[in-house]
Amino acid sequence: MAFQFAVSPDFAADRIGQWFLFNTWLQRQIGANVHLGIPADFAELRSSLRGDRLDLLYANPFDLAVAVRELGFTPIAAPVARADEAAVVVRADSEIHSVKDLRTPPRVVCTDAPDVEFIGRILLEPSGLERNTITVRQRPSYVVVAKELLGGTADVGFFLRRSFDELSELTRANLRVIGTSHIYVVRHALLAGPRLAERRGDILAALLGMAESDKGRGVLDELGLVEGWKEMTPDEAEFLIDLMETLID
Repeated sequence: MAFQFAVSPDFAADRIGQWFLFNTWLQRQIGANVHLGIPADFAELRSSLRGDRLDLLYANPFDLAVAVRELGFTPIAAPVARADEAAVVVRADSEIHSVKDLRTPPRVVCTDAPDVEFIGRILLEPSGLERNTITVRQRPSYVVVAKELLGGTADVGFFLRRSFDELSELTRANLRVIGTSHIYVVRHALLAGPRLAERRGDILAALLGMAESDKGRGVLDELGLVEGWKEMTPDEAEFLIDLMETLID
């Protein structure tokens, strides 16, 4: 039997190969057959999640909430010093130099990552615009969000800050960040589904010892998780879920 593993699709496309390296490393560490699937978008990920077709999930905080509270997933670990911050971005030649320059609801684009959209809406509040007056169009990737800004079909883009920093240097040079969140505690996490729950301890031990071998350290570097993993307890997951619900309210 192969356990099914999926990674939240809000990572840079050029890191797909690194996640397959991670999956190969993990299988060898825990002695289990784990199949990694890369969902094309959040809709595909959530269909698999609610369809009981996943056993291991690297999830953003909103999908974590659904997986833990509704579907019985167990938190395992989260990357160290890798918070999910959002950025508000405009074209480099835009007349908008700060959020306070917004006088009318802008044309906003983002992906369907709900945590980024909610934090992005909060970041626009200094403009005096009501959150619910701002219409956000969803696009399949941050690359497409950047293209819409550069093409002038959108005024503002919401990005996962890390994903913005992973855009090409040329693309970033033609864009400008006018706001970034500093929440610090919002982060992705690795979760075990009910069929894999009894292997949580094995997976956690492998992750916590990952930096102790050259191979494991190399995989961490490839993924950009240079400081490794830290255990996420159920209480910590509940705190994160409560925090996201507070942001939504």
